[in-house]
Amino acid sequence: MQAPILTSTVAARLLAALAAGEDVATVSLDLGLSTSRVAIDGDAAVPGGVKLGAATLRRIAEDEGRCFEIVGGEPRPIRVQSAATGWVRTLVPTADAPTTLVAGFAMHRTSGTTPVADTQAKIRALGRPRGRALDTATGLGYTAIELAKTCTEVVTVEIDPAAIELARRNPWSRSLFEAGNIRRLEGDAAQAVAGFEDSAFSVVLHDPPTLQLGGDLYGSAFYAELRRLLKPGGRLFHYVGDPASGAAARVTRGVMRRLAQAGFAQIRRDARAFGVTAVAGTRNRRTGRLRRTPRRSRSRR
Repeated sequence: MQAPILTSTVAARLLAALAAGEDVATVSLDLGLSTSRVAIDGDAAVPGGVKLGAATLRRIAEDEGRCFEIVGGEPRPIRVQSAATGWVRTLVPTADAPTTLVAGFAMHRTSGTTPVADTQAKIRALGRPRGRALDTATGLGYTAIELAKTCTEVVTVEIDPAAIELARRNPWSRSLFEAGNIRRLEGDAAQAVAGFEDSAFSVVLHDPPTLQLGGDLYGSAFYAELRRLLKPGGRLFHYVGDPASGAAARVTRGVMRRLAQAGFAQIRRDARAFGVTAVAGTRNRRTGRLRRTPRRSRSRR
């Protein structure tokens, strides 16, 4: 059973119940997925059978940037320091699903949107994805979970075991481990792609960490591998960042140029999803030359 999780909002509600002398407070102990009735026992609240006094609840209420799980009778921040990368990963509450802060970088957009809406925008950029999908960076698993709703199989790759540990402690990631059509791989996506057969996937959703953290995942060699493993006409979405940002605009131009060199066609910015879409080009069967625009089927007259 997953440990009860408190946020500043939950703690504030329990403090209000203490101050009002209520017997029970209804709150969520799984980051908004459901509600629970928490008993108020004198000067303490009792979430998950553990008594938490007002001083402890105030410390949580003042910390808006972290989620706390109750372990061994004490609330502890949900964070992991990776032995593989050295990065610290912290689970951060939002208006819906939590995001994660990795080495100081947020892994989902939260300004004017939410992690759920952010993920759905990326999926919409692919149209209605079908067939077999590749998710190049698992993280909390939201992309893989959303893709699995319409795709026959989703293969998702994560380089950092700490990311998977954090996902296991996040109620919103539960389907990542329970869905029968999600296959998880641990390893460097830049190396993992070499193990896939040509035309193995119908769609690729490439949502790498920032250029500073995942430089290889923005390189020409990696893009060539993505083109190889996509079926002709298969679709790619590549998250880049805020198109209004000067830095993201420069990165986007470089991404689009290298995707074209790798054999992608119909390369377009998607401002709503903060990324770039592209289609895997096809080759002329006789000459072997690349067609930049996939052939469209023509109806017979």
